[in-house]
Amino acid sequence: MKFTKMQGTGNDYVYVNCFEETVSDPHQTAIQVSNRNFGIGSDGLILIMPSEVADLRMRMFNSDGSESEMCGNGIRCVAKYAYDHGIVAKTEITVETGAGVLTLKLFPGADGKIAKVRVNMGPPRLTRAEIPMTGDPGAQVVAYELTVLDRTFSITCASMGNPHCVIFVGDVATFPVATYGPLIENHELFPRRTNVEFIQILSRTEIRQRTWERGAGETLACGTGSSAVTAACVLNGLTEKKILNHLSGGDLEMEWADDGNIYMTGAAVEVFSGEIENQF
Repeated sequence: MKFTKMQGTGNDYVYVNCFEETVSDPHQTAIQVSNRNFGIGSDGLILIMPSEVADLRMRMFNSDGSESEMCGNGIRCVAKYAYDHGIVAKTEITVETGAGVLTLKLFPGADGKIAKVRVNMGPPRLTRAEIPMTGDPGAQVVAYELTVLDRTFSITCASMGNPHCVIFVGDVATFPVATYGPLIENHELFPRRTNVEFIQILSRTEIRQRTWERGAGETLACGTGSSAVTAACVLNGLTEKKILNHLSGGDLEMEWADDGNIYMTGAAVEVFSGEIENQF
């Protein structure tokens, strides 16, 4: 199986061009290739596929083999791959995902290859039914108290096609993400589990984020998470609608625009390509 390793703000995936390759069991293949000791090493597997409703289709699998609806950092790399490898020849494209069809604007660098991508992530989905969460289906979850072990957190939740739980902390660098992340991910409030973002407010226009990603553990970045965080910051009155988010793997420019959509701009980088025996 031919593959390309790519990363967006340190969120790294193995990409397979399914215009040319066939992956018969992507769940097991994701587990195989993601292993950092016995595989290629990644946060998961992303398939770049033909679509009947958009320029491309993207399927995304976590390192544990579970399929997720969307990946904001991953979709930027999908767009870069498609342009750089001649699948598309335009700088504004649509991509079909499990969270719907998204529109992306591509920015070529000096070498003619894509250096940066702006993604229209769509509007945040804020009701318990949309996230999903248990409880009143039509209610929003803003500054809701959740007790885990010895601590009570004020959580704000949103979906960007996948569920996110946002928690504001004083010092994100020292916060025990690995302790509380998995407990919140698997909390009974979240029937499909959840991603968890721990956020430190630096100013009205700048924040810092660490992510516990559903099915993958702590990752260096999460684009859908950064989008949900942008909404959470505004809903709690903590920042402006346009912010710079410092993630462990790099920076993302975020904006909750007047049209109701959240826009994310960030880098996409091709690391290396190769071949691996696909045992499945």
